[in-house]
Amino acid sequence: MRLAVILVFVLLAAGWLLTSPGSGTDSLPSHTPDPENGEAVFWAGGCASCHATPVAEGRPQGNDKLLLGGGLELETVYGVFRVPNISPHPDAGIGAWSDVDFVNAMQHGISPAGFSYYPSFPYTSYARMTVQDVLDLKAYLDALPAVASPSVQHALGFPWSVRRGVGLWQRLYLDTAPIIGVAEDNAALQRGRALVEGVGHCGECHTPRNALGAMNSDRWLAGASNPDGPGRIPNITPGAADIADWSESDLAYYFESGFTPDWDTVGGSMVAVQENLARLSDADRRAIAAYLKAVPAISEQE
Repeated sequence: MRLAVILVFVLLAAGWLLTSPGSGTDSLPSHTPDPENGEAVFWAGGCASCHATPVAEGRPQGNDKLLLGGGLELETVYGVFRVPNISPHPDAGIGAWSDVDFVNAMQHGISPAGFSYYPSFPYTSYARMTVQDVLDLKAYLDALPAVASPSVQHALGFPWSVRRGVGLWQRLYLDTAPIIGVAEDNAALQRGRALVEGVGHCGECHTPRNALGAMNSDRWLAGASNPDGPGRIPNITPGAADIADWSESDLAYYFESGFTPDWDTVGGSMVAVQENLARLSDADRRAIAAYLKAVPAISEQE
């Protein structure tokens, strides 16, 4: 009996340890923030698409995209995730966060209070960003209008409502290694990978997930069920039936203009993504296109 009690306590202690939030970082490299680069990171990451305060009709446009009061609700199989305020408001937003707080949130999934963020916040992708880009993004966010709207808690079903379990999830799936290997001497492919796998977090929607909600890297960008509604997010590998014949130039022009090679137009949730990509440089759009043409082709039937 005594041995059984000891075993139970050992298992409980091991479980508590394994589900604890990570430690993150407590020091950062010396860096002079560049808000101009931070703005480019902001649009590449599509921050406004989720965090801009919803408007009465349609999607936020113009300067409304810079009012990052959150409030968007994402209905998923796990429950409802409610997007938080990331404006520089000192109480409702992240205005009181230090640089270390911001990097730990973005790249380690850890809040300033020390709890684990749910991976509806795509820090598993942001973990592949450079710390310098993350700090530049914070410098840009700090200059935006403060919004007083308080963040609202998620409404998740059991067992997903037990946040402690996210610590174990992070130990299993939070990885900074690149997903696809590309030529080390090809600057465009390197840049494209950084944009797609990192700040652009394209795989978060375009890659199927396992039972625990982690991306299945064996089917990287091969299409997935819509995470917050009906329908399906398309396959964007070179094996996709719809875009297999698109050239790099076709893809880059689509990102810039919203027009496909046969003059159809972008639709659905991709509209907001394309509007963000249109704000990037031509070189970055071409880099994304080059990377997408270089990833392994996966057919719809596989």
